[in-house]
Amino acid sequence: MKKSFLQKLCCPIDKHELEIRIFLQDEKENIIEGLLTCPSCKRYYPVIYGIPIMTPDEYREKSLEEPLLKKWGVQVQEELKKTHITLLEK
Repeated sequence: MKKSFLQKLCCPIDKHELEIRIFLQDEKENIIEGLLTCPSCKRYYPVIYGIPIMTPDEYREKSLEEPLLKKWGVQVQEELKKTHITLLEK
């Protein structure tokens, strides 16, 4: 995913701008692995193989996301059917 593409994305829940934390880029600075977060509702959306995964909460496969989040040092907190994240610094 190109960084310029981020300007076109917003949180699908509340339409706020998203922040990105990049974990892996290729030689052309395309984002390969990263984590999009909404500062308003605190939801997160992983970027895997350059594709932002922006599935609604009720359709997410958390078990598929957990290994990658753990690799990135991200701790997930479930709260009132909303998913909040805490980024752990390595």
